[in-house]
Amino acid sequence: MSELAERLLAAYADGGCNDAADHPALPARSAITEVCGLLLRLFFPGFFAPVQRVDLPTVVAADLDRLQALLGQAVAGAEAYSALLVGSPGRSADDLVAAALAELEPVRALLLSDVDAAFANDPAAADRATIILGYPCIEALAVQRFAHRLYRLGIPIVPRMMTEVVHGRTGIDIHPGAAIGPSFFIDHGTGVVIGETSQIGAHCVLYHGVTLGAWNPLVRDDHGDLLRGQSNKRHPDLEDHVTVYPGATILGGDTVIGAHSVIGGNVWLTRSVPARSVVTLKDPETQLAVRQRRS
Repeated sequence: MSELAERLLAAYADGGCNDAADHPALPARSAITEVCGLLLRLFFPGFFAPVQRVDLPTVVAADLDRLQALLGQAVAGAEAYSALLVGSPGRSADDLVAAALAELEPVRALLLSDVDAAFANDPAAADRATIILGYPCIEALAVQRFAHRLYRLGIPIVPRMMTEVVHGRTGIDIHPGAAIGPSFFIDHGTGVVIGETSQIGAHCVLYHGVTLGAWNPLVRDDHGDLLRGQSNKRHPDLEDHVTVYPGATILGGDTVIGAHSVIGGNVWLTRSVPARSVVTLKDPETQLAVRQRRS
């Protein structure tokens, strides 16, 4: 084992991005997981940790302090790492975290509209408490909507780590760059993928297995490097009141689904459709055979 350790240490000496020993304190996955849990507690007090109303001021203050500390450490590490890569001073983590925490209240208002959307669109929803506690889209959206605020502040690494925490827990993969309007509902949710540059309007509904993905060829700059982030529009947009049924794949940065449109299950779509469109596949030919009963 000592020889194996020496060989590993020799490999680490190559440096690069394959180990973090020479880099500042990168965000810890365990800390980011705790951040996601604290967000759920603050957005929906009493649902993800029991609390009496008389104790609510104390609990909220403690959760905010813990969230501020964890985010501050994570953002400081991410900023220092990013600054090292580009060779410039990092920004103040305290200022960035303060700006992010100021978004808690408007993000919570959006989440309440998502809960209402789930109740309005799912006849299986007995009540809103069941939706908050049992619907994976609420957890995924709670984290993504806050991570989107971090993304807009230009904070590196942390937003993507947050959405990957809930991706692993829910099967819903929403990039923190995606901009999502109010009253959004993802029914079931497993296998949903929403890309970085997608924009989704108000009152949209997605079912499981839907992909809002990239179709464009890889775009490179004059040096041959990939254009990344929002500078390269790669993913489709949905206008208000769009419904996309299970297994549909919508691709391309120039693709816009017009308001009040319905995209049927398993549709493959790479072009825009006007408002109030209904896009479906023809029914496949179905064969039925009755097996002979064994003697």
